[in-house]
Amino acid sequence: MSTPQLVVHRDKELMAQAAAARLITKIVDAQASRGHASVVLTGGRNGNGLLAALAAAPARDAVDWARLDLWWGDERFLPEGDPERNVTQAREALLDSVPVDPKRVHAMPASDGPDGADVEAAAASYAEELARAAGPENHGRVPSFDVLMLGVGPDTHVASLFPELPAVRETERTVVGVRGAPKPPPTRVTLTLPAIRAAREVWLLAAGEDKAQAAAIALSGAGEVQAPAAGAQGRARTLWLLDSAAASRLPRSLYPPASS
Repeated sequence: MSTPQLVVHRDKELMAQAAAARLITKIVDAQASRGHASVVLTGGRNGNGLLAALAAAPARDAVDWARLDLWWGDERFLPEGDPERNVTQAREALLDSVPVDPKRVHAMPASDGPDGADVEAAAASYAEELARAAGPENHGRVPSFDVLMLGVGPDTHVASLFPELPAVRETERTVVGVRGAPKPPPTRVTLTLPAIRAAREVWLLAAGEDKAQAAAIALSGAGEVQAPAAGAQGRARTLWLLDSAAASRLPRSLYPPASS
């Protein structure tokens, strides 16, 4: 796994714009080298802020949207179209305004989908979809995502992996159902750390003073069970993208300029 790199921006708006530009570059480079790209999206205010910035970026037209696979790191287990679902918010922020191929938008199952209200069956279905998309070169049961983005919660959670809960301890399955999450809604579907670590690059997004303590804990050598963000690492690169408020409790020595 890669050693975390940090990039700190002045404020959350600049962070979102810079992250969007960075993502466009990664997608275009992957498409140029392999013909396609694969990205895992995240919800929350920082994930949606990045998508809105990407939608507003003139350079978005450099992306061949028809050759981009989109996945999600987690989802609220609610009915299709519910405004609280990450995919619903992503459609509003970006996807409805770009020519994505609907067959390459891999939304996590809804609670009124084919698996009904069985969250474990829904998780298993998404795991099967990931496994079908994984090629021989991926050496595992998920694709080697080009970029997997995660928002960092004030409690250090990423995706729907919360401190000390069973999902963060999972070492075999790639997708699991979550019951009793400490923030609403309590029932969710999430990628596990093994699936997250299959990504070439993992980007962790944190903006705002309420994320400062979480960033400090996760980057101080905390264990992944106690601080799930500490366990989110990419195979080639782990990149923390923060604003100055979220980085305010970190020693300056932790974030020299990262290479692009």
